[in-house]
Amino acid sequence: MHIALFQPDIPGNTGTILRLAACLESVVHIIEPAGFDLSDKALKRAGMDYLEKAALRRHLNWNMFEEWRGTEERRLVLFTTKSATPYVSFDFRPRDILLFGSESSGAPDFVHQAADMRLTIPMIPEARSLNLALSVAMVAGEFRRQNPLAPCGRFLADRE
Repeated sequence: MHIALFQPDIPGNTGTILRLAACLESVVHIIEPAGFDLSDKALKRAGMDYLEKAALRRHLNWNMFEEWRGTEERRLVLFTTKSATPYVSFDFRPRDILLFGSESSGAPDFVHQAADMRLTIPMIPEARSLNLALSVAMVAGEFRRQNPLAPCGRFLADRE
């Protein structure tokens, strides 16, 4: 499973997502610039000793991420509050990239336009959004449910 974070703002969320990814043997892509130093203590505290087990790929900007994605021929699935399609009604493929926008501003229009699909996590109308790490965990669970035999992340770079 590949999880991409577009310009994340909160190191604690990113650390938690890295910990989740380490436990699920998934790859986390951070599309920079991040709103914090990636060596920040809060990132390490949230990821704890799992950071060494996490497969992290950094992309210096959106264009470099898109260049990598183009060579990999992967479908980009964006999670946004600006979609009406619930993530639980979508058929995930093992090579999909699950993309999440920044905590403060989501994903800009050019990211929406690049996405092959835009999905949402249904919420009550009064809710603005869920915590990023919780959103990633919910979607990762559904992805794994649909793709239990998908190759695990730390081995993806060598096998795909």
